[in-house]
Amino acid sequence: MAPLLEHENQIFLDLFHEDGLVITAKGLGIDRILLNFLKLYCDPGNLVLVLNTNLAEEQYFIEQLRSEGVSHLPRIITNEIPSNERYAVYTEGGVLFVTSRILVVDFLTDRIPSNLITGILVYRAHKIIDSCQEAFILRLYRQKNKQGFIKAFTDDAVAFNLGFCRVERVMRNLFVRKLYLWPRFHIAVSSFLERHKPEVIELHVSLTPTMLAIQTAIMDVMNACLKELKQYNATLDVEDMSLENAVGKSFEKVIRHYLDPIWHQLGAKTKSLVQDLKILRTLLQYLTQYDCVTFLNLLESLRATEKAFGQNSGWLFLDASNTMFVNARARVYELPEAKLKISKSVSKSEAKERDQAEEKKELVLEPNPKWEALSEVLTEIKRENEPSEELTDSGHVLICASDDQTCAQLKEYITIGAEALLMKLYNKTFGKNEKAEYLKTVTVKNKPGKSKARPKSGNGPKLKKAKTEAVKKKKPELTLTQMVGREIKEDSTEEKEKEDYGSVSMEHSSEETEVDGMVLNLPTDACYGILKEPLIILHPLHGCNDPYSLSRVLHEIEPRYVILYDAELSFVRQLEIFRASRTGKPLRVYFLIYGGSTEEQRYLTNLRKEKTAFENLIREKAVMVIPEEREGRNDFNSDLARDDGLSPAERDTRKAGGQAQKKEQHRIIVDLREFRSELPSLIHRRGIDVEPVTLEVGDYILTPDICVERKSVSDLIGSLNNGRLYTQCTSMSRYYKRPVLLIEFDPNKPFTLNFRGSAHQEISINDITSKLTLLTLHFPKLRIIWCPSPYVSAELFEELKQNRLEPDAATAMAVTADSEVVSESDRYNPGPQDFLMKMPGVSSKNCRALMNRVKNIAELVKLSQEQLADILGNANNAKQIWEFIHSSYTDKAVQAKNRR
Repeated sequence: MAPLLEHENQIFLDLFHEDGLVITAKGLGIDRILLNFLKLYCDPGNLVLVLNTNLAEEQYFIEQLRSEGVSHLPRIITNEIPSNERYAVYTEGGVLFVTSRILVVDFLTDRIPSNLITGILVYRAHKIIDSCQEAFILRLYRQKNKQGFIKAFTDDAVAFNLGFCRVERVMRNLFVRKLYLWPRFHIAVSSFLERHKPEVIELHVSLTPTMLAIQTAIMDVMNACLKELKQYNATLDVEDMSLENAVGKSFEKVIRHYLDPIWHQLGAKTKSLVQDLKILRTLLQYLTQYDCVTFLNLLESLRATEKAFGQNSGWLFLDASNTMFVNARARVYELPEAKLKISKSVSKSEAKERDQAEEKKELVLEPNPKWEALSEVLTEIKRENEPSEELTDSGHVLICASDDQTCAQLKEYITIGAEALLMKLYNKTFGKNEKAEYLKTVTVKNKPGKSKARPKSGNGPKLKKAKTEAVKKKKPELTLTQMVGREIKEDSTEEKEKEDYGSVSMEHSSEETEVDGMVLNLPTDACYGILKEPLIILHPLHGCNDPYSLSRVLHEIEPRYVILYDAELSFVRQLEIFRASRTGKPLRVYFLIYGGSTEEQRYLTNLRKEKTAFENLIREKAVMVIPEEREGRNDFNSDLARDDGLSPAERDTRKAGGQAQKKEQHRIIVDLREFRSELPSLIHRRGIDVEPVTLEVGDYILTPDICVERKSVSDLIGSLNNGRLYTQCTSMSRYYKRPVLLIEFDPNKPFTLNFRGSAHQEISINDITSKLTLLTLHFPKLRIIWCPSPYVSAELFEELKQNRLEPDAATAMAVTADSEVVSESDRYNPGPQDFLMKMPGVSSKNCRALMNRVKNIAELVKLSQEQLADILGNANNAKQIWEFIHSSYTDKAVQAKNRR
């Protein structure tokens, strides 16, 4: 781990001397700051907890500290450590990574020595909202420990633009008073990085005329869709719905943010427009990211899907769409009849002529313009390193592309060249078996003014195979749109690369790789491909299992050259920090970007959004009013105060001689698994004690009689479909007098239980509403409560507990599916009991007396009318039940006929 830089030292010292929230620009090394705090507190004399980290990040931090020679390394506390052993682990001190659910339970059960905690470090602090587990932990910590520190870190300034006074609310939940802002334009950061900036060569690659025409057509269609979307929904006329933001990565989240609350009110046209925008954004990405064959394959598949499923996307019938198809095909092949146009409807003769023309098409296979630029860069690097045999600096090259599919294409391009790669893709995607030999003889034509994008060193350098085992990479789940063209990534067993081209190592393990005597200990996902002469590492910017994989590669191979095939803001900053931390070692960065393209626009938009976010934070910091008791080191902080469990009348100080009447502290028994939700935190904040235990029946025990099973809408549907809810309701009804089914839903995300859009006239076994109705009929004691949020649920629980006894944890834990503890109502068999309740003269008032005196139905039939009157205490009821039992159907029919 390299020593801290000047501005990083300042950040570290500011946060060390006074607790606070530090917000840095993306890529400026917030993980390096946290790592140094971990190193500082890695001592048995301290007890420091780290919140909001995942397993990959924890392993990275531990590995870095181990390489620094830290003896007392941090430990990870998971459910693998039994609860009765965790107290001993806490008392051993040091830095501990603890999952939020475990830490909440340990604080509530006093399994952690709160008074011995030195402090808490909070990573990704922008996620600390009122009802999350981490906010609950910090509140419990401050209630029990007034001296320890709280230090928070984040590098996502844009997240604070969401909501009203977001940064102030986050600081209130963190119990910190200081806000430290470190944008990229901070004078200390910019001046230092300017003195140690790497050599940057920007290569603005021009789009080909056909690519530019396609991009213009897609933008026109997107603009038309946005205008139509605003026309159908006047509330969406906001700045975020601009065409500039529509090409960004977060646009889908923005549009869902506005549409989710009214999604159930939207028509089919609006929903179709939202889907069309998603598809168009995918087309924009494919246009600049991949080759012409992949793009055409996606476009043709969209039209085929449209016809197959009978969908109606209006943009496919626009003139801009026709321009898109014409130019996409022109990039791949040319037809003899140049004037042949695509029409919406063609006759059979015209279709036949077009098919015949397509059989005579001449392949063009336009190479990606960036490929040629990449080839020129690699040739320049090789030429620069050839005469310098005594050069001490390594000539390693790191190529960073957006995703693994791009890395796969670049690997094959560097290995076999553009012509062979495009031909292989075309044969795999569009080629036919009978034409395979013919296609091999077709000469690939390039656009005027463009040379063939092949490595300029003849057939390319012979590549030596890296000695490592190839591990197949697990492919993520893809949507229908993403699956289009996926076959271009898959290796064909029939087509093997020639030995003359060498081989490429496709490894995804952390095992050591040996290349010409040099051992590379590259991490998981590091090597999408290893090429030699010079050593070239291909690495994706996104999609890695290890978030620090790129950092590991940088420090492992220390590349002399970095080629940014795709622009990524955070990695650009990371390269600046990497160069500044290696004083005297040169670093040249080649920045490839399409000039005047949506790719460039996305990069500039991200820069602008981050700059605007920091400007807003600076203004908000200047006017922010922070109370002195914000840190919670005394008893005056209102956020640490809990409701006293008194009703408004009991809080009236004018009663009882000016003294508030004290009441027994409320308590709710909560299942341990429920601490993944927000509800226990909100219950605790209302002044009700939360006692975590393991429950087999129910999720919340409010009183000895009230048991609550909490379900979200998705859980409810799943439990109804698999029958689990029926079993749960059976257990609750058996052991508790008042079973409750609590269904929580988000009022901003409407839902429907009837997926067909209309109510059925008859009960259907496949209908969720019918299943819920049958559930209530089968369990008459079950009460169903619908709550729009956890806040309402917590308030409802408080009301249900008023003037009722408190539950006992030991009793609640003893209730299991096989428990012998049976309630009074379940002493009798439910079948005969239901049959008895249907008889005339038997009511809920006298049913219990009858069941206590009579063993079964057979004995009931033998009783006389006088005996029944003695048991029931009512001669009229006894007469009704006796006549019902002893009168035949024929006698009743005759009597009815005589009365007529």
